Amino acid sequence: MTVFQSMILGIIQGLTEFLPVSSSAHLNIFPWLFGWDNIPENFDIALHFGTLLALCIYFFKDWISLIFSGYKNAFKKEKSIEGKIFWYIVIATIPTGFLSIVLDKISERFLSGMLPIAIALIVMGILLYFVDKKMEGKKSLEDMKLKHGVLIGISQALAAAFPGVSRSGITITTARAFKFDRTSAAKYSFLLSAPIILAAVLVKVTDFVFNLPFIIGLLTSFISGILVIKFLMKYLEKGSYKVFAIYRIVLGLFILISIFFK
Repeated sequence: MTVFQSMILGIIQGLTEFLPVSSSAHLNIFPWLFGWDNIPENFDIALHFGTLLALCIYFFKDWISLIFSGYKNAFKKEKSIEGKIFWYIVIATIPTGFLSIVLDKISERFLSGMLPIAIALIVMGILLYFVDKKMEGKKSLEDMKLKHGVLIGISQALAAAFPGVSRSGITITTARAFKFDRTSAAKYSFLLSAPIILAAVLVKVTDFVFNLPFIIGLLTSFISGILVIKFLMKYLEKGSYKVFAIYRIVLGLFILISIFFK
């Protein structure tokens, strides 16, 4: 892994982790297209560590509010929206983590290669397009019920099973299917992803190799991740997910054509 490759892959991770376009797909596509070596597992975790830091920094005030409100909700019986959302995230993370481990093992055995990624990009792009277009999206996080929080959370596990689905893509689509507005869907999706990414980082932390490519990848994924979150939260005040759905479909078709000619 060269410094140049680590910088490019770090930027790609930061750009695609939070947009509903699948970071795993892009991290597979670039080495495949340019003949680079496969990404080492410890470097992949470094990239995710960078985007985890971006999540923590951007939503720092939200996390502090969620944690303290969750404590007050549980031990002082003080009800609040933040306290409710905190416990929804905690409850949803438990089955999601278990399912992700199981489905990831199945995926490694049966769904390797670029073809499943291309299919997942196209199928999820079509779903995102029609769900986002058809649902009015009048609900905010205030309106979220436990069943919504848990089902949106569990949907993350599909991203572990099918590379190319996208963690943010599937959770945002599920939230939109429950008629949550676009900004609330994105925010809950981002907050949900943090515990799962943190768990993956902690499991592999002993494998970290703090060399220059590792540090460059971490920093570039962190910086680009922060910028993308800021962009998306602003964009969704008026924009839709249509452009990302179309991008997914076009990218999936490009991969299929590339497979044919290769």
